[in-house]
Amino acid sequence: MINSLFVINLQGKIIIEKHWRGIISRQIVDVFNDESAKFINSVPENMNGDKDWKEPFYSREDVPPILETPKYWLLNVLRDDLIWLCPVDREVDPMLVFEFIHRIIDILTDYLAEVSEPSIRENFVTVYQLLEEMMDYGYPLTTEPNTLKDIIMPPTIMNRVMTTVNAAAGVAPKVPQNLSSIPWRKAGVKYTQNEIYFDIIEEIDATIAQNGTVVSCEAHGNVVANCRLSGMPDLTLSFVNPRLIDDVSFHPCVRYRKWESDKVLSFVPPDGHFKLMSYRVPLTHYQAMPLQVKPQILVSKNGGKFDISVHPRTTDGKPIENVKLSLPMPKSTLSVNATCNSGQYMYDPVTKSIKWDIGKIQQRDRAPMLSGTFRSSDLDPDTGMTIGVEFQISMYAVSGLRVDSLRLFHEGYKPYKGVRSLTKAGKFYIRT
Repeated sequence: MINSLFVINLQGKIIIEKHWRGIISRQIVDVFNDESAKFINSVPENMNGDKDWKEPFYSREDVPPILETPKYWLLNVLRDDLIWLCPVDREVDPMLVFEFIHRIIDILTDYLAEVSEPSIRENFVTVYQLLEEMMDYGYPLTTEPNTLKDIIMPPTIMNRVMTTVNAAAGVAPKVPQNLSSIPWRKAGVKYTQNEIYFDIIEEIDATIAQNGTVVSCEAHGNVVANCRLSGMPDLTLSFVNPRLIDDVSFHPCVRYRKWESDKVLSFVPPDGHFKLMSYRVPLTHYQAMPLQVKPQILVSKNGGKFDISVHPRTTDGKPIENVKLSLPMPKSTLSVNATCNSGQYMYDPVTKSIKWDIGKIQQRDRAPMLSGTFRSSDLDPDTGMTIGVEFQISMYAVSGLRVDSLRLFHEGYKPYKGVRSLTKAGKFYIRT
């Protein structure tokens, strides 16, 4: 049960608010700002003895998602530089609240293209109408974009003009007569060319030890679809190797029993873009390493030297693109002098880190290397760094998941079908 929602910018100012069960005073936002500031300015217990450290240990991203006050629990989500705050005064499943907030943001993104302070202010009426339709007396009601679009038109220029004209003439908006019996799909959808595309997008979360041993590794995947099919198509999607995936979650359109019995996806798809399913795949050592990073760091008096090399692994012949490394240096670093044989690097003296943008790597290329020295104000600088790695590989799924076939029922046309794969780094770290 959700009482109210406040959308706040990073300066703590309210952009929009909606109350479903009584009105909660705006002072609760001041309480939230005070509690957040108190946490950001706090010091971890294990650092209380470090009196020389003057910078905040925490940032806004570190504020707990649930803050307790004498009267309310303040459930909050930070996304796209906006804070979504739900104060609740009774026991409620916090995951329900967080899921509902993210659903609101996803639907607003579908309507407004981007969710930001200017876009919310510019489309204030539409946003408020959506919040009114999505919840009834504190309980989620209508959260399917296609159903909402039958009730509330997206804010195009023509719709704004018609709304203004109708309001001036005292004409009430028409209530749609042909609402679909399937909540996630509009009725009467027609296209001159019928087509559907699937994207298999996988992110690798991995922690690799300095000697190359995999400490932890798994892939988190999404199957995202873009459906432009007429009528009410009934689809069956099968995979070559469905049993390798685990922890699967589906869009409500998927018939779960069919998946449980036959490991195929049977569904009537929503119109337009939607996420069909999410999954997790444990990865082996070999799968986890589309590329291998070999760090070597030697410390000497008041400084040291480093050599970082990047070696591509087998990726079915696909190049590894947008390769970037982030190397945090010791806090006592005074200067860095380095050279690289591929891409370009930049040292930031404020954050004490090196950003190395390599670009594209292919297996036949020479291994990119970054070598250099650094000076430190400490006699024995700490070199326990963790290197962050970014990359992406087009037309490649690290898990090996592949689509086998897609069949269409209840419609007489033959659609055009397409499948793409993308693997990219998630939380991918190399210990040194």
